[in-house]
Amino acid sequence: MSANTTSNNPVVQAVLSGSAPQPARMAAARGMLPVPQDVLLELLVALRADADEAVARAADETLNSQEAATLLGVASAQGTAPAVLSYLASRPGLAREVQESLALNASTPDEAVAALARATAEGPVLELVSLNQQRLIRAPAIIDAVLANPARTSEADRRVRETRREFFEKERGARQVAEEMRARGMSAAAEFVESAESFDVEGGLSLDDAWLIAQHIEVFDVDVDDSWLPSERYEDLLDETFEQRQAAAERLVTEAAAEGGSSAAPERVSLIRRIMLMKVKDRMKLGMKGDREARSILIRDTNKVVSQAVINNPRITDQEVEAIAAMRTVSDEVLRLIALNRGWARQYPIIHNLARNPRTPLPTAMSILPRLHAKELKALGQNRNVSEAVRRQALRLATARGQ
Repeated sequence: MSANTTSNNPVVQAVLSGSAPQPARMAAARGMLPVPQDVLLELLVALRADADEAVARAADETLNSQEAATLLGVASAQGTAPAVLSYLASRPGLAREVQESLALNASTPDEAVAALARATAEGPVLELVSLNQQRLIRAPAIIDAVLANPARTSEADRRVRETRREFFEKERGARQVAEEMRARGMSAAAEFVESAESFDVEGGLSLDDAWLIAQHIEVFDVDVDDSWLPSERYEDLLDETFEQRQAAAERLVTEAAAEGGSSAAPERVSLIRRIMLMKVKDRMKLGMKGDREARSILIRDTNKVVSQAVINNPRITDQEVEAIAAMRTVSDEVLRLIALNRGWARQYPIIHNLARNPRTPLPTAMSILPRLHAKELKALGQNRNVSEAVRRQALRLATARGQ
C-alpha cells in the first residue's frame, strides 16, 4: 500500500504504509478509527488491496455501506484524494448526482473520468464529460470512451466528435500532408498548410484541396512582411459564413467566364472555388505567398485586407500591377495604394491606367492627371466612363498644355 495520503495522522500513515498491526488495520477497515470522513474513505480504498484477505473484505463492505449523501459530498470536494475519486468513478450503481459530481470535479483523474465515461448508463453524465474540452484534449481516451458508450446522447456525441476532429484529426492530417510536401521540396507550401485554418474542419476544405492550393504557393514565411496591416485592421479578418464564401466563389467564377468570352477552364474554376472557400486569414496569407495565378484570383476578393495582401506579395510583377490598375473589379483602396507606391507611380502605363479607371478614388485620379501626356489628357476628357470632375480637369490641363 502507498504511504501517500492527505492526512498527517501517524496512525493513518502507519495503516497506509503497512506497518500498522493487523488489529489496527482491521479497525480501520471496519470504519472504527476516529478520523474525518474523507480520510476514512482514503483508508478504506487503500485497504481494499490489503494482503490480509479479511481486512480487504471488511474495507470493501464498509465502503459499500456508505450513504449516498456521504459519497456525494466526497465526490464534490476538491480536496478529496485522487485514489478515492478513482474508486468512486469505477464503482457500479452510483447515483447519477454522484457521477455528475465526479465528472465536474477538477481533481478527478483523467483516467477515472475515462472509466466513468465507459461504464455509466446516464446520458446526462456523458454530456457533462463532453463539456470539458480541455480535459478531452488532455486525455483523448475520454473521447473514445464516450463514443463507445451506447448511452451517449446526440449532444455528447457531437461535442466529442468536434473536439476530436478539430484538435486531433485536423492536426494529424495537416501535419502528415506538410511532412510529405517538405519531402517533395514544397517547403513554402508546407508552412502554409501547417498554419492554415481552412482544412479538414466542419464545412471546410479537404486535405486533397490543400494539395491543389499548395501548387500555387511560392513565397516562404521569412520573406513575408505583414507590417502593412495595422492592428486596427484585424477586425477585417473576422471570418465570413460558409454561405458568404460560397457566394464569393461563384461570383468570381462568373467573372472569369465573362472575361474569357465563354465558360472558364475547369481547372481554373476548381482553383477559384477552393481558394475562395478558404477562411479570410488563409486567403490573406495566400495573397502574400501565392503565385501569379493565385494572385489573379485574390486581387478580386471583396475583403480589402485580402486584396491588399496581393499587392504586398514580394513576387508581384510590374506587369501584374499594370493590369490591376486597369481592373474595374478591384477595391478602390488597392488602386489608391498602387498610386502611393513610388516605384509603381513612376511607371507611365500604371498611372495612365489608374487615371482611366472609374474605380480609382477621385483625389487619387486628380493627383495623377498633371503627369499625363497631352494626348492622353485629351482622350480622358472625352471618356464617359470616368467622373465628370476628372473629365473637366483633364480637358483643362490639355488646353493649358496646347496654349
